[in-house]
Amino acid sequence: MQRFHDCPQILRDFLVYHETIMGQSQLTISEYHLDLRMFLRFMKLMRNDMPIHTNLDDIPIKDIDIDFIRSITTSEIFDFLSYLSNDRTADPDAAVPTYGIAPAARARKLSALKSFYKYLTVRTKQLTENPVADLEYPKLRKSLPKYLTMEQSAALLQAVSGPNAKRDYAILMLFLNCGIRRSELVGLNLSDVYEDRIRVVGKGNKERIVPVGDMAVEALKNYLEVRPLPEDAESDDLVFLNRFGKAISRVSLFKIVKNALIFTALGIKRNLMAVLGIAAVLALMLSLIIVSGSFAAAVHPAAIIIPALILLSLISFMYTYAAWPVVDKYMIGPRPDGE
Repeated sequence: MQRFHDCPQILRDFLVYHETIMGQSQLTISEYHLDLRMFLRFMKLMRNDMPIHTNLDDIPIKDIDIDFIRSITTSEIFDFLSYLSNDRTADPDAAVPTYGIAPAARARKLSALKSFYKYLTVRTKQLTENPVADLEYPKLRKSLPKYLTMEQSAALLQAVSGPNAKRDYAILMLFLNCGIRRSELVGLNLSDVYEDRIRVVGKGNKERIVPVGDMAVEALKNYLEVRPLPEDAESDDLVFLNRFGKAISRVSLFKIVKNALIFTALGIKRNLMAVLGIAAVLALMLSLIIVSGSFAAAVHPAAIIIPALILLSLISFMYTYAAWPVVDKYMIGPRPDGE
């Protein structure tokens, strides 16, 4: 219960109920905790007439009881949803913070509210009225799933490097081969890995068997040969560990995939920007050298040769080590000799 120490008793009871009786995952419980804690803090902010941009983390809520919950009206809940849509910012310390969270995030918080009030009205019958029962979820934008082509997938795998290359390569192979979620990969245990399949635990603690291709099996075996020693008993059976021997986090997995995508430069826009960036650097260098060359010519006519030689050297260097690899690899394709 230490992790819910900042919550009132009524919220702790709800979280424990869903964790022990309903058997929901730790991730779901954590999201309920964060979303409902924010809701209760906002209610106190409004009741106490605090400024709308007050830091919610500074508002205590341990004194909230069932009478306070019973007094919350539908209008106040609308105020909370409006706050999420127009005033909430994910990064208040940013140079130019953006206000309003995405519809999917608002829908998740409304879902937590519906579960909370259903628990109070149906499960425990502490309330007789449910102010969120008839509220509709925000309209979510539906779009086709994005995917990588075979060439893009191969380029993504080739971009893996560094001291944890075998681990990162195995992670990307499982993502591409099995289509599992981040949380499923984080919770993958050694006892869940078989010769040609893995057992994963998904949403709602539901288990399923996922086939694994030969290349992904080979990548997993190569990683297990260099897998670091677990730091504690909690990490002993986990497949993927960080360099400290502890469980790898979902944020770390996101960074691994993001870095591979950045180094791969899959999009044509990114490729063009790389080439244009190189051209901009060359143009700046050329301007500086022309100015210095003009000054040198004013001092002595023969001195202009020096800036010209510097310009030729810079162009040769940029072409060899920067411009050509970008153009060659991502915009023209492999050379006929295969290099």
